[in-house]
Amino acid sequence: MKILLAVDGSRYSEEAARFLKNFNFSPDDELIVFHVISNVPFKDDVESYYASLKRIKQEIGSKILDSTIEILKPINLKLSTALVDGYPDSSIVDAAIDSDVDLIVMGSRGLKGIKSIILGSTARAAAVTSPKPVLVVKPLKRESKGKLKILCAADGSDYAVNTARLLTLMPFNDAAEITALNVISSAHIDIPERYWMEVDDKIKEDVAKIRESEFAIADGILKKTREILEKKFKKINLSIKFGDPSIEILNLAEEIEADIISVGSSGMRGVKGILGSVSRYVLLNADCSVLIGKL
Repeated sequence: MKILLAVDGSRYSEEAARFLKNFNFSPDDELIVFHVISNVPFKDDVESYYASLKRIKQEIGSKILDSTIEILKPINLKLSTALVDGYPDSSIVDAAIDSDVDLIVMGSRGLKGIKSIILGSTARAAAVTSPKPVLVVKPLKRESKGKLKILCAADGSDYAVNTARLLTLMPFNDAAEITALNVISSAHIDIPERYWMEVDDKIKEDVAKIRESEFAIADGILKKTREILEKKFKKINLSIKFGDPSIEILNLAEEIEADIISVGSSGMRGVKGILGSVSRYVLLNADCSVLIGKL
């Protein structure tokens, strides 16, 4: 597997580097440690100041790469570094495409709510615009138990299927445990249970039939997902939930103490991307790391 690890010298990017030590890499795997020096504008009246600032950033950039390599030294794989000038999110995506990596890995502060909207996030921007899968590593809010637990959201789409296949290619340890989840989101799901007495009996019969059909579809999706995951994982759990997919994914992730949530994404850009999706909501609100798979 070929991975691009984007680092910025923060403790969050260092945690992302340490997170990779949980993987069982081989000497054939390759990891590119990548740092972007943010563009420094030049103005005639203060040209010498900006030239000095750029030189300082280059020196610091080299130290950031060296520090990350020091963290990764125990890992037995091919290590290389790259230092470029540009805008962080677009430079990371361009480098991932040019190097034809299988995965981008980035650290994130895991900001939620209004702070995440105001402050912005290079990790979030890259996750949305990148045609390559992105693993956003967040600081763990609990002590790790030594083996990775993964929650794989499965909705039967091509994006979800491709993400499941990606999981089988990642160098997880044999002890890694995975749970495949399908969430049934019916048209009637938003009717509170205490109001069901007011629902017509004929509709109740139709709902029962539809629910049976939904269960059959969900079961089929999970069986196909399991067939894919069996190529890599020994411990596979299957789960069906009713409700809002975004909420149920996060709830189950908390319940099983997941280290990674994997969700497929169409990677929509522009206005459609702004409207949000399950993958965007999970990325913003998960307490654990999030793998955004792409088609």
